[in-house]
Amino acid sequence: MNPEVSILPNGLRVATQMMPSSQTVAVGIWCAVGGRHEPARIGGISHFLEHLLFKGTKKRSARRISEEVEGVGGDLNAYTAEERTCFYAAASSDHLARVTEVLSDMYCNSRIDPREVERERGVIVEEIEMIRDESAQHVQELLTAETWRGNSLSRPITGTKKSLAAISRKDLMMHLRGNYHAGSSIVTAAGAVDHGEFVKLVSTGFLKRLPTGTSRPRIALPPRQGSPRIVIESRENQQTQLALSFRGVGSHDPKRYAVNLLHILLGGNMSSRLFQELRERRGLCYSISTSLSTHSDCGAFEIALGLDGKNVAKALKLIFAECRRISEKGPSSAELRRACDYSIGTSRMALERAATQNYRLGTSLLTYGKVVTPESVYDRLAKVTSAEIQQVARKILTMRTLSLAMVGSGPSKEEILDLVEKGG
Repeated sequence: MNPEVSILPNGLRVATQMMPSSQTVAVGIWCAVGGRHEPARIGGISHFLEHLLFKGTKKRSARRISEEVEGVGGDLNAYTAEERTCFYAAASSDHLARVTEVLSDMYCNSRIDPREVERERGVIVEEIEMIRDESAQHVQELLTAETWRGNSLSRPITGTKKSLAAISRKDLMMHLRGNYHAGSSIVTAAGAVDHGEFVKLVSTGFLKRLPTGTSRPRIALPPRQGSPRIVIESRENQQTQLALSFRGVGSHDPKRYAVNLLHILLGGNMSSRLFQELRERRGLCYSISTSLSTHSDCGAFEIALGLDGKNVAKALKLIFAECRRISEKGPSSAELRRACDYSIGTSRMALERAATQNYRLGTSLLTYGKVVTPESVYDRLAKVTSAEIQQVARKILTMRTLSLAMVGSGPSKEEILDLVEKGG
């Protein structure tokens, strides 16, 4: 069945995806503001506000918010990303009205109690410390800072201890009123949901509560990168964490389909080139993977692995060799077909879940202003050629835009730079 989209009188968009075989429903509220839109002084404010919207409204205490959803076997959560914030819940379909009401109350009527502000400030400090102590997460933050140096994308979503301490309740209220309005918000539902019924529920919960508005936060394009960037943090860990990135493409770039398949070919699964070479043939690591960090106007192609520090240099030589090999000679037709089938197959399996369909509705509307059908994406993926893969590999996998972060023991910055020069 096709998705349905309606626009309420205040400008709020409402989208649903009916899944006839589902007995559950997933609901999401999406706001087009995230870490990328924040001034440095109050970095982390979107994430801070995300936490606080769970801390009580005029009708519900924090405990009652969680109990009303979890008490019927449901799940309630949220996340903040670079360009969006999302609040979502899932439950049996007969509890759709309850879930929608709880989410709308949180989104529109949060009290932002001063006592909760101070209490949650301490909670987020602990979250920051937890990320820093976890080397595999910390290395990603170091990599992000290097990849997008000079741009707001370089700052952690959680903010820093310094920026967190600077955020006042007034700042939080201004951020809430300036960004959480009908023009920047979308409400979605997927699963056992009737569109007309859901529109009525959303109208009841949001029409009078959510103010109209059209303002959108501005973003700045990251500066160009002309040379490799390397950051090393020495630690006495059992395992060294290594993360690399190359400048990629944004969500509107027509080359994104070829880049997606390049990711699968290099490190997207156990059949990929890097996994086979570094883990299966060499036994250098337990796992190695690639991922795509995609924003509206830019992106990054990332590689991550954990291994013994004494094997870092050997691993980097192999990674650079594989990058060079696929840039010089694209994949075979059989290899490309397997990557395409994997991408389409895993997507189809994921979309059997209401939560994934709900995610597709929200991210698609925020990114493209419409719901992009999976079949249109599959059709475009199937048309990607080996020559296109080779072309994007040459463009992206260049040492000029390499950023590298390492946490643990291993070669020095100078030794890595020497490897980079030879690898390029």
